[in-house]
Amino acid sequence: MSRVYNFSAGPSMLPEEVLKKAAAEMLDYEGSGQSVMEMSHRSKVYDSIIKGAEALLRELMNIPDNYKVLFLQGGASTQFAAIPLNFMNGSGKADYVLTGQWAKKAFAEAQKYGDVKAVASSADKTFSYIPKLDKSTFTPDADYFYICMNNTIYGTVYHELPDTGNVPLIADISSCFLSEPLDVTKFGMVYGGAQKNVAPAGLTICIIREDLLGHARDITPTMLNYQIHADNNSLYNTPPCYTIYICKLVLEWLKENGGLEAMQARNIKKAKLLYDFLDNSKMFRGTVVPEDRSLMNVPFVTDSDELNAKFVKEAQDAGLVNLKGHRTVGGMRASIYNAMPYAGVQALVDFMAKFEKENA
Repeated sequence: MSRVYNFSAGPSMLPEEVLKKAAAEMLDYEGSGQSVMEMSHRSKVYDSIIKGAEALLRELMNIPDNYKVLFLQGGASTQFAAIPLNFMNGSGKADYVLTGQWAKKAFAEAQKYGDVKAVASSADKTFSYIPKLDKSTFTPDADYFYICMNNTIYGTVYHELPDTGNVPLIADISSCFLSEPLDVTKFGMVYGGAQKNVAPAGLTICIIREDLLGHARDITPTMLNYQIHADNNSLYNTPPCYTIYICKLVLEWLKENGGLEAMQARNIKKAKLLYDFLDNSKMFRGTVVPEDRSLMNVPFVTDSDELNAKFVKEAQDAGLVNLKGHRTVGGMRASIYNAMPYAGVQALVDFMAKFEKENA
């Protein structure tokens, strides 16, 4: 059976080298006589896995020592509540920028816990752009300022971060995690679900500046208190052991392939191939303003719902799967994360050209 090119927004494809190594180690991890799926998270052999994953992540992202790295469960969506519970406890205020469905959900959750303001939104044009920000509208004494850095559904990304001064910037980086270098020091916290670009579903990685810890509300559930997880090195309870193991293999793969600078160059090349085709096509068009286009998620449409459906069906038959766009955008979406090879994007572009010719 040949493997397909999987353009899913998540869970998404993993590097083939990672899958092969995991398969080879499935029954016996490094001579332990057991699978990682079976071993105790308190064992010495597993301790080397989780500590190794953290060390690799710190190296690849240049994470300073005054930031904690947490391997948690509950998905990025759980952080929508954990963030205000842990951090919105000074003035009880926070600013949010609404650039898509996940930012909207985070905003709605935070409203349960304090005075939360949407300082800008791109909802007026179906989140097809990143709104320009007016610093005079920011809450000067906000406990934090929140953005979703790359918007998976709508295919937009911040190319320039908001200047929030002394207010900690918090970013959901789920769908651009490890796709390019990121200066962690510009943030109070970055976090993301692993299932888009890092590992299988089940793991959420939180990177938090230490001075922000230790201020959780008394009502914060134990499992949502970042300080507790930091104090226990992400082992307060049983972590998502196998997903962390796959994460470690992905981090090893990234290091072996030149790190985040090399990954950025690779991702720019892939995205340019697809965007150049869209910009010159008479049938297909991208839905995002060019200056805010994501390298990871590329939504595109034709002018016909019937043609869109036909394209998705025929693409799947050709081994190009999970191209159907989100219902709020329609059309198609190609997620071209780190693991997607250039050949996969070339195959998509070739198919699009063929489809356009046959359906003109």
